[in-house]
Amino acid sequence: MGIFDFLFGKKETETLPQAKETKDMSMFCYQCEQAANGGCSVVGVCGKQPDVAALQDLLIYSLKGIAFWANKAREAGKKDQEIDRFMIDGLFATVTNVDFDANEISKLVNEAVRLRGKAKALAGDVDGEIPQAAQDWALPASIDEQVKLGELHGVKDYSVDDDIHSVREIITYGIKGYAAYADHAKILGSESDEIYAFTHKALAAQLDDSLDLMANVNLALEAGKINYATMELLNKAHTDAYGHPEPTPVQLGTKAGKAILVSGHDLKFLEELLKQTEGTGVNIYTHGEMLPAHGYPGLKKYAHLVGNFGGAWQDQHKEFQQFPGAIIFNTNCIQKPAESYKDRLFTWGLVQWPGVKHVDGWDFSEVIKKAQECDGFEDAPGQEILTGFGHNAILGVADKVIEAVKGGAIKHFFLVGGCDGAKPGRNYYTEFVEQAPADTVILTLACGKFRFNKMDLGDIGGIPRLLDVGQCNDAYSAIQVAVALANAFECEVNDLPLSMVLSWYEQKAVAILLTLLYLGIKDIKIGPSLPAFITPNVLNFLVENYNIGPISTAEEDLKQILGA
Repeated sequence: MGIFDFLFGKKETETLPQAKETKDMSMFCYQCEQAANGGCSVVGVCGKQPDVAALQDLLIYSLKGIAFWANKAREAGKKDQEIDRFMIDGLFATVTNVDFDANEISKLVNEAVRLRGKAKALAGDVDGEIPQAAQDWALPASIDEQVKLGELHGVKDYSVDDDIHSVREIITYGIKGYAAYADHAKILGSESDEIYAFTHKALAAQLDDSLDLMANVNLALEAGKINYATMELLNKAHTDAYGHPEPTPVQLGTKAGKAILVSGHDLKFLEELLKQTEGTGVNIYTHGEMLPAHGYPGLKKYAHLVGNFGGAWQDQHKEFQQFPGAIIFNTNCIQKPAESYKDRLFTWGLVQWPGVKHVDGWDFSEVIKKAQECDGFEDAPGQEILTGFGHNAILGVADKVIEAVKGGAIKHFFLVGGCDGAKPGRNYYTEFVEQAPADTVILTLACGKFRFNKMDLGDIGGIPRLLDVGQCNDAYSAIQVAVALANAFECEVNDLPLSMVLSWYEQKAVAILLTLLYLGIKDIKIGPSLPAFITPNVLNFLVENYNIGPISTAEEDLKQILGA
């Protein structure tokens, strides 16, 4: 626990919140799996610069201050939509690979300070000590001074023991993760007061040092409950707008014509772009987590949604140079762009990169114009892969699945999914799927599937052995399948012939893991490495109560799971 050597500062009111001096005022971030040496301290592996890291730390600190007052206001029966929505946006902006623009993060910090005042006025007089983050500290006007202030309130800045701090970090990252899903749902017109209320309560609790370890653990499990509710909300928003996903072949080759590549998660964004490009001669390709969009009837009806180009986010430097059209990001996963494609790259929503054109609102005419100026593709048909195996599609053939299990044709189910990344060790997931016996079925979701989704694993009695459930938020669908199977076999989910082998990269994976723990699911294997923000004692708690463990080798893990 040597990384936790930075002490929290003074509690009294000051012009600026101050922390004790530290020997190292450089950045420190360990929220993603690729964090270098237990935490990025010079520059982020993701490309995040120290000034952006400090401003994001200051934004989280400011959001905790808002949360204190918003939670007090809610206890008095008062709430404010502007505050609620901003909390979600502010949290999502700090997720890995979303906003790399210091100027834009500074704007969010300024807005947070304004809304802290609004939340305080809404709450009125309160009893007891006011935490430092919720006090009326002044925000410097210059970004340089804001950066200095943010350096005082990073993840090393805490006053509790290491284990409580570790659980607080887990809660924060879980909340950041479900904030991304809540943002997508909000864009589709779906919101939940339950989500807003818990967000305020949980962030405010991080300012309360009287809460013991188990109180924080219970909040972490509650964060899992709220993520489950958020994924359910988003699932309903998606299916209400576009219908239930259905098994659909997706072309990996190219079609003659101008082209736009869409990377991210937001389906409403894709729909609007499809509407505006209809009849223009511009074809739309998905990238990364947008692949499952092809399974939705309301989206695949557009004939110019022609295929998927490329794989997971970490390969974009190579793949984007080969794409002869415009490229646009609508959620997290952006990397520092190469000069070879930077002039045809766009961002939208909360995604920002310095020097990259940002599209505000829903007018994509500039993106379309850029695509029409580019060379475009020639016809080059390629492999087809299947997507669209949401819970509605799988449960539609549940009788066949149940019969195959009872008859011994299907011996085991594996959920092999999660985030992909560039760090060594992720070939494990490819090897695991390759070595899984022919009488097993692989459920997969999120961008981790790009490690193996081009494999032909065949079928079992007409049931494909590889079922692409969808995006990371479609963990909700996978859970519904597990629950339905458990009901059919009159047993608990943990008693099913089902094993979860997960890969993580960023905060949405943390949120999903908390959901699985909240649901009491055990024996989860996770990799390629364990989070740096989990202390040994917290890890021991997870092992003892949930039998969660790190991956080893594909061969050994398969032997252990199947009892071979």
